[in-house]
Amino acid sequence: MRSQVIVLLSIVTASASAQIKPRARELGIPIGGTAGPLDAITDVRGVEVGYTTLISGGGRLVVGQGPVRTGVTTIFPRGRSTPDPVFGAWFTLNGNGEMTGTSWLQEGGFLEGPIGITNTHSVGVVRDAIIAWQLKHDALPPGGSLPIVAETYDGGLNDIDGFHVKPEHVFAALDGATGGAIKEGNVGGGTGMVCHGFKGGSGTASRTTGGYTVGVFVQCNCCSRRDLSIAGVPVGLEITDLQACTASSDPGAARGNGRRCDTAAPPSNSELDKADGSIIIVVATDAPLLPHQLKRVATRASLAVGRMGGKGENGSGDIFLAFSTANPRAAYGRDTSRVVMLPNERISAVFTATVQATEEAIVNAMLGAETMTGANDRRVYALPLDRLRQAMSKYGRPLSR
Repeated sequence: MRSQVIVLLSIVTASASAQIKPRARELGIPIGGTAGPLDAITDVRGVEVGYTTLISGGGRLVVGQGPVRTGVTTIFPRGRSTPDPVFGAWFTLNGNGEMTGTSWLQEGGFLEGPIGITNTHSVGVVRDAIIAWQLKHDALPPGGSLPIVAETYDGGLNDIDGFHVKPEHVFAALDGATGGAIKEGNVGGGTGMVCHGFKGGSGTASRTTGGYTVGVFVQCNCCSRRDLSIAGVPVGLEITDLQACTASSDPGAARGNGRRCDTAAPPSNSELDKADGSIIIVVATDAPLLPHQLKRVATRASLAVGRMGGKGENGSGDIFLAFSTANPRAAYGRDTSRVVMLPNERISAVFTATVQATEEAIVNAMLGAETMTGANDRRVYALPLDRLRQAMSKYGRPLSR
């Protein structure tokens, strides 16, 4: 492999106009519901997101050198300057994955500090770096920190065993986190991820309902091509080519990457059915929900995964987190704390908004991604917009753009 210097690209936000590729809402994909102004998790007031994206090298994999296609994402529920905990809960659809800090989240009901999302083998360094950052900024929770850090596996495109995510990369994502529009696709922890057999990664969306906002962020690396459904259209059955392949003629580089990209993809093979992977979903809302209600919200993200064809397969880590920015300072009461909650009779609208925003966030992760060639010249193609238009039109759901 050619010797190259790692390119560190710290991406914190981008204005809505800087999102070059059209998103689901702009295309008119009929998922339903009313999006917030940014159609992003940052529509929930106070939420800030930061990215560090690491891309370098090419060709044959050399552990410790690359190629590198990875990164880290950070999410602050109330922003960097406000360490006030939020009510939270988590849910596992299938547990072949990791989300640290969940035992205390379930026991105590509060999410304390920022959330980190990265690749499978970098969970530890991200967790430790978050604690170091909290110490530096005098934001350590009483009794110590148990950060929420989640992962999906990017070893198909990235030198995952090379441990390329370092503390300074986590610090950059934390220090750069801000509100506003969010870049999607090959960024942050989602840099090297694959979603429904297409290039996936980071995606976001939001919905408004009853005066409240629900925002969702996903790191999508799951699910099969064959089962992909978008707004009820079997897109995966309409686009059976453009499967993962090797862009190299070197037999060593091609090992384990299947066919070469310059050969025709068969109409049916194991790549269409390949579903091992993971998806991390973070649901934020300003609706006044308590932990037991947020648990219910987190479970509803599963419905969006299922609507798009995911089944919580054995090899998938499908782990979901929900938090509410309502009830500030509820964690700090010395005697009693007064909190408000949304009656259960009104929570169904939040469930619906969660499902809609999650489905759209997954679609946006694919729409925002670019074709990527990574370790051993393995290539994963982006969802082609022209072919998506054709499929949607064929089933009576033409896109508006």
